[in-house]
Amino acid sequence: QVQLVESGGGLVQAGGSLRLSCAVSGSTFSINAVGWYRQAPGKQRELVAFITSGGSTNYADSAKGRFTISRDNAKNTVYLQMNTLKPEDTAVYYCNYRNLAGAKDYWGQGTQVTVSP
Repeated sequence: QVQLVESGGGLVQAGGSLRLSCAVSGSTFSINAVGWYRQAPGKQRELVAFITSGGSTNYADSAKGRFTISRDNAKNTVYLQMNTLKPEDTAVYYCNYRNLAGAKDYWGQGTQVTVSP
C-alpha cells in the first residue's frame, strides 16, 4: 500500500553534514508517523527521530541537538538533516511509515551513511 524510497546517504568526514530524504508513495493514511531508524552491523535497529502527521517530533538522545526531522507534505517527502556527524553515526538508515490507526509499518530499502574519523 505504501512505498518508501530513501536517498541522500554517503561518505562524510566527522563534523560534516548530510540530508536524508524519504519519498512516500502509494496509499497513505491521514493519521501517521514517519520515522528514521538506523542499524549498524551486528547492532539492534534503533529509532533516530520521528514526525507525526500532526507535526510533533521526537529524537533519540544521540540525535537531539544535531539532527532535525521535517516533512514536506506537498512533495510527500520526509527529511532528516544531520549535522556535526560523528563516526558512531555510521549505519544504514531506514525510513519507516506507520499507520497510527492500525499500527501497521512500512519500510524503505535503507541508505548507507558512513562517517570517517
